[in-house]
Amino acid sequence: VQLQASGGGVVQPGGSLRLSCTASGFILPHFANAWFRQAPGKERESVSCISNKDGRTYYADSVRGRFTISRNNAESTVYLQMNGLKPEDTAVYYCGAGRNYGTTTLDYDYWGQGTLVTVSS
Repeated sequence: VQLQASGGGVVQPGGSLRLSCTASGFILPHFANAWFRQAPGKERESVSCISNKDGRTYYADSVRGRFTISRNNAESTVYLQMNGLKPEDTAVYYCGAGRNYGTTTLDYDYWGQGTLVTVSS
């Protein structure tokens, strides 16, 4: 059972990135999926999540309107499209999968290794 996150990088303010999270060893659409992030010296925080039951989504206030979570069930992949990036979005982004659709790390049982997003001019 493994999650693999990718797509991070260095981007200028206002730029875009798309993060991907691919699962192996289990069927990703059977689980709720989420993206969290952790900036240096801060706790891991919820960015966005998507329910496996009804497709409803959640976005943190700080990213709503700029980020979009989506899922390709056939490819067992979850995406986070990030537009209008700001320096405060700089963090390591982690994807999670779990049985509970929620906004805490306790809701998710499986985690990817993290991918670094740096927003800087």
